[in-house]
Amino acid sequence: MSLADSMKKLNEFDINDLDVNNAGIWPAPVKGIVVLIVFGLILGGGYWFFIKDQYAELKQVEQKEQELRQRYESKAYRVANLEVFKAQMQEMEETFGALVRQLPSETEVPGLLEDITNTALGSGLDLEEVKLQSEVRRDFYSELPINIRVTGSYHELATFVSSVAGLPRIVTLHDLKISPVGGGGDQLNMQVLARTYRYRDGE
Repeated sequence: MSLADSMKKLNEFDINDLDVNNAGIWPAPVKGIVVLIVFGLILGGGYWFFIKDQYAELKQVEQKEQELRQRYESKAYRVANLEVFKAQMQEMEETFGALVRQLPSETEVPGLLEDITNTALGSGLDLEEVKLQSEVRRDFYSELPINIRVTGSYHELATFVSSVAGLPRIVTLHDLKISPVGGGGDQLNMQVLARTYRYRDGE
């Protein structure tokens, strides 16, 4: 049967004439369409009932694989650079140890107060007060506040501040207040809070 005859029969075909019990006499194009529909239903059903869940599971496995790959790369990087990290850790410990050695112990605080006193007098200042305040505890160290009040010229005050910064122990200056001394002249009164720090090893 030619294609033209098949198309003619298809045009003349009435769907009401279909006999489900006698599908063998259906026109070839109708049989082809029915086969395609059945095949599509089988494919759709197979995807919906069998492949869809497996596809979602595959997505989860691929995501898990990506996470494991990233973790592996991170660990591989750390292993490859382990010696570098060890060297950096050792350098940090040495630096930390050097800084800790700059913090006075309890027995060295009186010596530090004496150093501050000598620095003030050596700068030509009149020392009015050097008073140690109550210790303030932090995470691994303690702050030791020291109230200082001195009188002198601007240049003498600047020399004192510079000399305190150059002390072998760590001392920081805060809350600096400078006011002129009554009676004129170039004399200034300076009140400052100095802070030194003590490492609380073993506490």
